[in-house]
Order: sequence, then structure tokens, then C-alpha cells
Amino acid sequence: MKGILKKASAVCAVVACSVSLTAAGSTMVLAAEADETIQAQVVTIAEGLTTTIIPLTDAEIENYLNSGDEFTIQAMESWTGSKEELGEFEELGTAEVKFADNQYTVVVPAEFDEADAEFEYVFDNKGTPETLAVNVQYPLSVSLTRAGLNTLMGMGVVFAVLIFLSFVIYLLKFIPGLLEGKKEEDETEENTPVPVPAPAAPAVQAVSADQELVAVITAAIAAAEGKTSTDGYVVRSIRKINRKKR
Repeated sequence: MKGILKKASAVCAVVACSVSLTAAGSTMVLAAEADETIQAQVVTIAEGLTTTIIPLTDAEIENYLNSGDEFTIQAMESWTGSKEELGEFEELGTAEVKFADNQYTVVVPAEFDEADAEFEYVFDNKGTPETLAVNVQYPLSVSLTRAGLNTLMGMGVVFAVLIFLSFVIYLLKFIPGLLEGKKEEDETEENTPVPVPAPAAPAVQAVSADQELVAVITAAIAAAEGKTSTDGYVVRSIRKINRKKR
């Protein structure tokens, strides 16, 4: 900040001398007189700072950004973010100052070839600058264009959200069918009979016994017909002998 104020010191020297003479000529300064004096001082400082900041080159701005002073860095950042939209400087307007909340606010209007701007400074009650805001005053056509674009963007977002919600609502009608299909599938699985295991094959011994029984029956039939069984079995008739009892 000291570097910027040094460049603006030539403009503020007259005001500083006036303040000193006023203070020396009276041992007691009224609040109204002190307020008016500080108002004149802050207006002169604001105008001097404005005329100093506007013609700064990029290299000079970079140096001020590395100065470490809080007000200087903030002022350079504010000016850097706005100067590309303003164009070439033409002239300053009449500054306005107001006092509120124990602070002085000075607005210095400036005209440029592409857009106008207002340099708004805030000073403490002692006249020390604290902040600077460069407010670009866009032409009515630019403001209307930006307002229209913002409106279109807002409407586009709203329509996109509505389309998305409509799609979600459309998909909701498929949910009952999916749930019903899942329910039927579960019921089908529950009603499916459990397969009964096939009976075990008969043991080999049982098969052999059946074959022997068949062979015996076949041999008996052959004996009755006076033939010999093909399986080698011979059937003889058994007669009962009655023996006398002694």
C-alpha cells in the first residue's frame, strides 16, 4: 500500500497541508469540522489511488501482488478481475462519500470506452484505506443479454429435472410386475414335488434263488411228462411206507 500511496502522494499533499493548518489554528476541533475534513481527505486519496491504479502495467501489478500489504493485494486482485472488460480509460467522474458504521465509503466513477466502472473504497475513521471493489457498470443491452442467458439456463435445468423425474415415474410402473413375477417364481419352487429316489436293485442272492426255484418247477413238470429236465435236476416220486407197529 505504501508504494501506491507514494504515487498518489502528490495529489494528497495539498489536502494534508490543509488539515495541518486547520488543526494548528484551533485548539479544539468540532466533530462536524473533523468529519468534513476527513471526508475531503478520503475523497482526494480515493481519486489519487484510482488514477494511480488504472494505468498500471501487468508487471507493476505483479510486483504489488507480491508486496505483502493486505490492502494493496486486495486492490490489485479487484482491478485485475475487472480491467479486461472495461477497455481504454477516458475520464473520472465526481466522487461521492458517505459515513456509516464508523467507516467512510468513497465511490469514484470512471468512464471507459467499453463499459463504465465504480471504484468503491472503504476507509476507517482515521482515513486509512481498507478495501477496494471495482464494480463494472454494464450497458443495458449487456445486462439484458446476461439476464436472458441466466433465464434460459434456469429453464433448461428445470426442464432437465422434469424429464428425469418423468423417466423415473415411467419406470415405476414396471416394479409391480417384477415383484409379482418374483413371487410366482418363489411359489413354483415351493410347490415343486421332491423327487422320490428309485428303489434299490434286488440283491444277487435273491436273483439266484428265483432261478433255482424256476429250475425245480421246470424239472417237476418234465418228470410228470416223463422227460428229463434240461437243467440236470431229477425228480423222483416219494412213496410213504406203512410200517407195522410192534
